[in-house]
Amino acid sequence: MIVITGFEPFGKYKINPAWELASRIDGLQIQKHQIRAIKMPVSFKKIIKMVPEIILKYKPTIFLGLGLAAGRIGLTIERVAINIMDSREPDNDGYQPIDEAIISDAPAAYFSNMPIKKIVKKLRLEGIPIAVSNSAGTHACNTLMFVALHTIKKKGIDAYAGFIHLPLLPEQDIKAKTPTMSLDIMIKGIKQALDVAIKDRL
Repeated sequence: MIVITGFEPFGKYKINPAWELASRIDGLQIQKHQIRAIKMPVSFKKIIKMVPEIILKYKPTIFLGLGLAAGRIGLTIERVAINIMDSREPDNDGYQPIDEAIISDAPAAYFSNMPIKKIVKKLRLEGIPIAVSNSAGTHACNTLMFVALHTIKKKGIDAYAGFIHLPLLPEQDIKAKTPTMSLDIMIKGIKQALDVAIKDRL
């Protein structure tokens, strides 16, 4: 099974392309692996609680988080998640951590174990803008990625875990001031990324 998570809307954006995408591919199969999409709250505390529960429940072959990174010009696959929560504004529960560890007794960072360079190569061949990102930030996206990687490591689960940031959708920037990408192209890119990851595990 493949678990895809997408965040609910946050801040000034009334929709989140992460959940719009995840919900569109829920139930699809890629090489006989069914996709299960799960909507995630933009809540540090809930993420820390929910991610291990999701992984232990579904025991996915691949756990892929999706999130919005307004301003990025294409898909960006994250290389590393760090053990810190530091937010410029409160999350959707009103919580605003400043320089707090995600998990106090965990390592400082985890590298994604997904074949990120193979994914980048494949998507570029398909004409889909993508790059490796070396910073998932310090907000909810980084927290989700870190907790997922920590969980599979701590529990000895044989799974890939990673995170891909998405640009804005065109309808989120009708004044054309920020880079955007259509949902159809995003979906094609994520499906191709999952296909590469599954083949890499064979």
